Amino acid sequence: MKTILNVIWLVLSGFWLFLGYLVAGVVLCITIIGIPFGIAAFRIGIYALWPFGYTTVERRDAGAPSCIGNVLWLILAGWWLALGHIVTGLLLCVTIIGIPFGIANFKLIPVSLFPLGREIVSTDKPFASSGW
Repeated sequence: MKTILNVIWLVLSGFWLFLGYLVAGVVLCITIIGIPFGIAAFRIGIYALWPFGYTTVERRDAGAPSCIGNVLWLILAGWWLALGHIVTGLLLCVTIIGIPFGIANFKLIPVSLFPLGREIVSTDKPFASSGW
């Protein structure tokens, strides 16, 4: 079922979200300071390309630099991205068929707000990186 949802998501909106995050990642990687943010944008883009069957978990080894980076990300880009995912998710939830896709947009909100110090894992192994 998740494969069917991912294919429909890819055709309707996932590809365009992926391209947007890819372009943002390339622009951010132009400067040395922006490389961690560019890598985070690439990670979100991959997650936005194929969201069903995956989730995000916090990395226990992420330290103070990722916290500081998340604050900068939140101020400069995160809240705009989250707002876009909220509006898109609400619009998708208007129809019964669009509800799973709206929920997928809502799943993208936490990682679009605070991308640093998070890892994308399969829902089959949600604690894979945390050492459980």
